[in-house]
Amino acid sequence: MTEFLHDWFEEFLVYRSTAKPSPNTLRAYRQDYRAVADSLAHAAGTSPGLLTPDVIDKATMRAAFAEFADTRQPASIRRCWSTWNMLCDFLFAADAIVANPMSSVLRPKAPKTVPKAFHADAVERLVRTLQAPDEGARAWPERDLALILTGLLTGLRSAELIAIDLGDLRDASGAGPGRAKVIHVHGKGNKQRVVTVEPVVVDVLGDYLASRAERFPATTRRRADAGPWQRFSAADPMFVGRDGTRITRGTLQYRVERAYRRAGINGDRAKGALVHQLRHTFATAMADQNVSVYTLMRMLGHESMTTTQRYTSGAGTEVRGAAALNPAYDLVSRTTGPTP
Repeated sequence: MTEFLHDWFEEFLVYRSTAKPSPNTLRAYRQDYRAVADSLAHAAGTSPGLLTPDVIDKATMRAAFAEFADTRQPASIRRCWSTWNMLCDFLFAADAIVANPMSSVLRPKAPKTVPKAFHADAVERLVRTLQAPDEGARAWPERDLALILTGLLTGLRSAELIAIDLGDLRDASGAGPGRAKVIHVHGKGNKQRVVTVEPVVVDVLGDYLASRAERFPATTRRRADAGPWQRFSAADPMFVGRDGTRITRGTLQYRVERAYRRAGINGDRAKGALVHQLRHTFATAMADQNVSVYTLMRMLGHESMTTTQRYTSGAGTEVRGAAALNPAYDLVSRTTGPTP
């Protein structure tokens, strides 16, 4: 029979494994467990490895969380509270404790904020800057334009942009080759969804792939007279770094911030938001077009409608039609079209 609390915690992780938590979530579970378990052990005068579920009651949990909260930000406290609430529910269901005491532990309320988006003039400056010559030593204008436009016009998260493979982009239903495509997105929490990229972005992606074939000819699988979409394997990453391998999060965020600085709009973004600023801008643009909260929820891959309602309470339309309504497409079409 399990005796020590850390053994129960390992069983809790096995229980949670069927929900397929991401590696980051599992790390957070362990970090939150250790932090509070250390406080419980200190109060009990023992080591964390010798703790038993008997130490868990209202008084000890309130004291442990007070110590934890003393040096943590509200978001960290809310996350840790959620971890221990799930763990205590698990312990109660297994008859290891007589009740879940977490309802007696206060947690900070989540702030009700309206996501900050770029205004239309800032978006125009960003797009025009990405099309202008870049004299930077590590410049790759075709890649950066394709990367940022994909984020701006699909609302994908940074991890989702990084995870895209060439095979995840497929022709949209009823669209001919080279026209609209859909991206099969590997989303947060291992959930998948489909988003649309309209022809103007497909063309920009094609230009990027052509430049990539010139930079890394050894990574292509067909001769140079094949189209850019046919020169790579379906398993190849969509976006790559200067070494030709899948782009890293650090490189992605650096290229986005550099583009903001070049365009003179870095001060217009929310604090800490880089790729996510593009996501906020996409969602706000959709909300301004009266896209229904349900449709926008599907487009963004949100689990909770409450999260999506920060952007909109408008009426409904189909996902493909909703994406095409994004006014940024008109802007991109004007700025990426042929010069008269």
